[in-house]
Amino acid sequence: QVQLVESGGGLVQAGDSLRLSCAASGRTFSRSLMGWFRQAPGKEREFVAAVRSSGGSAYYADSVKGRFTISRDNAKNTVYLQMNSLKPEDTAVYYCAARRNTYFTSTYYDPNEYDYWGQGIQVTVSS
Repeated sequence: QVQLVESGGGLVQAGDSLRLSCAASGRTFSRSLMGWFRQAPGKEREFVAAVRSSGGSAYYADSVKGRFTISRDNAKNTVYLQMNSLKPEDTAVYYCAARRNTYFTSTYYDPNEYDYWGQGIQVTVSS
């Protein structure tokens, strides 16, 4: 049974930092694209960041570029999201996602490209 488990969320003030982790179990994702999405109340789930299997290429939503960094440790089957200079508009439930296939997709920002999802973790940024 494949599981993605997020951790590291919480309540912080604007300008603070948080580091989210997503530990995968049940299969290895070392050759798969992995990503982070978020969903705020009343809004659709949106792309945040994605990282290719090698960890050498990463992609970001414009709203987080320069503030967030995605990385992965394939030996630990874990992906991370370092979030700096947090803003109240970053408040959302954050989801980790992974693709079953090992080939890259140029539509990495589309939630439908991902096969496995974590349960989500709350990040709240107060002003």
